[in-house]
Amino acid sequence: MDLDFDVVDLGPADHPEEGDTAPDFTRPLVNDEYWEDESLASLCADSDRVVLVFHAMDGAFPATYVWNEIRDRGWHEDATVVGCAISTPYAHKRLLDERDIAGDYRLFSDPGNGVAREYGIDMDLDGMAGLEEPRPAVFVLDGDRTVEYAWVAEEWPDFPDYDDVEAQL
Repeated sequence: MDLDFDVVDLGPADHPEEGDTAPDFTRPLVNDEYWEDESLASLCADSDRVVLVFHAMDGAFPATYVWNEIRDRGWHEDATVVGCAISTPYAHKRLLDERDIAGDYRLFSDPGNGVAREYGIDMDLDGMAGLEEPRPAVFVLDGDRTVEYAWVAEEWPDFPDYDDVEAQL
C-alpha cells in the first residue's frame, strides 16, 4: 500500500512534563460493553500506573497503527491503558472491536478536543477549517497523576518510541 501524505512540522507543545501533575478530566470512557463518564483521577487512584494515549480520530491510519502496536505488546498486562481522541463513543466501540482490543483497553471520547487543549497538545487538522484533534502523545502516570514519562509528537504523522514507554512500565 502506498500512503501519500506530507509530513507536517507541529513545533513544540506546552504539555505536562515528567514530575508535573497531569490535569484531571471527566469524559465518557468506552469499554467493550458500554460507556459512562469517568475521571482520570479515579482511574489513577485505582491503578499503580496509567498510560494515557492521545491518538488521531478513529479510522485514521495513525490510530490503527498505534493500537495494533500497543495490543501486540500487551501493555495492559503492566498498566491501565486508556486512549483519548475526538471520536464519538460509537466510533470508539467500533475501534475497540476492529483492533481486537475490547476488554483490555478503554477509550475516552472527547469530540470537542477540550482534554487535548488542557494538556497543551491540540492541533488543527491540516486543511480543515475549525477542526482539531490531539497531537499523538503518551503520558505514563502514577496513582497521584504524577507524570512519570511524557512523549508528544512534534510532527505529523509521528509515533511514540514504544520501547521507551515499555521501559517505564
